[in-house]
Amino acid sequence: MKIFAPLYEKVMLWSKHKYAPFYLYLTAFIESIFWPIPVDIMLAPMALAKREKAWQFAFGATLFSVLGGALGYYLGSALYDPVVLPFIEAMHYQGKMITAQSWFSEWGVLVIFIASFTPIPFKVFTVTAGVMSMAFWPFMLTALVGRAMRFFLVAGLMVLGGEKMETKLSKYIDALGWVTIIAAVILYFTIKH
Repeated sequence: MKIFAPLYEKVMLWSKHKYAPFYLYLTAFIESIFWPIPVDIMLAPMALAKREKAWQFAFGATLFSVLGGALGYYLGSALYDPVVLPFIEAMHYQGKMITAQSWFSEWGVLVIFIASFTPIPFKVFTVTAGVMSMAFWPFMLTALVGRAMRFFLVAGLMVLGGEKMETKLSKYIDALGWVTIIAAVILYFTIKH
C-alpha cells in the first residue's frame, strides 16, 4: 500500500515553503518539551530541498531544541506537581519517567547525551533532569553537544547524498515508512512490558 510516497512528496513541497524554517525551529523547541514528532522529519527534507541552507537549518534546530530542553528542565524542577505530573498521568508516561529516573541514577549526565543524540524521546529526559535537580549547565552543555551531533549528521547526510539520496528516498519511502511503523510498535510493546 503506497501511502508514504504521496506524503513524502507533500513534505518535500512544504520544505521549500518560505515559513518552513519557522516551523522547523518551533518543532525543535516544543519537541524537547512535549511534542511527539521528531525534528528529523522536517530537517531531512528541508536540508535535501535547500542543501545550501542545510547547515543553517541544523544550527537553528540545535539552538531551539536546547532552548526547549531548558524550558523542559524548568518545568521539571519548578512546576512538576501542578503542571508536569497531571500531563504525565494523562499521557500514561509514569513508566517512562521511572525508567528515565533510574537511568539518571545509573549513568548521570551521559543519559542526556544518549537521549539528545538517539531516537529516545528527549523530552522525557529534559523534564526528568529538572525533577532530579541535575546540575543545569552540565545538562545544557551535554544537550547542546548531543543535539548538534544529531542534527548536523542528518543535514550532512542530506548534503552528501544530494540528488542520489532524494532519488533513493522517493523510491524506497513506502518500504521505509512501514519498517519504521513496525519498529515503533515493537519498541512500544517492548518498553511497555
